[in-house]
Amino acid sequence: MSQQRSFNIMKHQDVFKAMLGLNAAFEHSTLEPSLIELVKLRASQLNGCGFCVDMHSKDARLAGEAEQRLYLLTVWREAPGLYTDRERAALAWAEAVTRLENQHVPDAIYDQARAQFSDEELVRLTLVVVAINGWNRFNVAFNVPAGSYQAGSLKAMRAEAS
Repeated sequence: MSQQRSFNIMKHQDVFKAMLGLNAAFEHSTLEPSLIELVKLRASQLNGCGFCVDMHSKDARLAGEAEQRLYLLTVWREAPGLYTDRERAALAWAEAVTRLENQHVPDAIYDQARAQFSDEELVRLTLVVVAINGWNRFNVAFNVPAGSYQAGSLKAMRAEAS
């Protein structure tokens, strides 16, 4: 394991507020909050961000997400009955935008997303992926440990920062 690194984003209010600004652009969109949490959780899994996996699984549970859907998120393609077509399109989009294999998103994944999301929603969904990838990179780069997040506390911090 890597060394513990000192990092508290709250000490850098300008950076914290800039990251929250990204979130503000999609939090009051037509994207379902449960879909946003699934996308954040899946991207965090892909990026190996333990802190964010801990956070988003706890917040999803607090919001009423089913345990089984959280447990099977890493293998969502193998559980077609658990996720809607819209969720499956969002998860495929999130994976493709996070990985950017061969520096592009395959047309088939774009077409799947376009069948489920309006232009506006697809832009907002892409911003969800961009934002969580940014948060993941802060937490991974500074080795922020997983396990201590209290469900719902991010929402309280956002309200405090406003």
